[in-house]
Amino acid sequence: MATIRVQEADFDIGAEFAALTAGRSDIGGIGCFVGTVRDHAGGRRIEAMTLEHYPAMTGPALGRIVAEAERRWSLLGCTVIHRVGRLRPGENIVLVLAAAPHRQAALDAAGFLIDFLKTRAPFWKKETFAETGEEAWVEAREGDDAAAARWQSG
Repeated sequence: MATIRVQEADFDIGAEFAALTAGRSDIGGIGCFVGTVRDHAGGRRIEAMTLEHYPAMTGPALGRIVAEAERRWSLLGCTVIHRVGRLRPGENIVLVLAAAPHRQAALDAAGFLIDFLKTRAPFWKKETFAETGEEAWVEAREGDDAAAARWQSG
């Protein structure tokens, strides 16, 4: 069973982990990724990052990404939480938990999920720079596309 949420509020990693594993003894491993806002980009200090999305697109896109991970690795459970709104350096952006019978499947699924969230989920990020207050949209990065491409053959 998957939990997928897009929200402004922060998440509690421990509480999400406990919810995923409550009453379960069949889980052999959980892959975890927590993304946070960095305090710099391109040599400039970041004051904040604003994440926007279009709910009618985001929900279905996240559902497809999670369904693909569940199909590939026969997951026993999965949690994907992505925040939106204005976030400051050090704040959480995204949580991915992937539970599987064995560690490698859990780790692979978590890697797949975050790579596809970065490249396939319809979120738009705008950075606000500390020195000037200038804002700039974050462009797609070739490294993110290359990371996602490794899953194309699977």
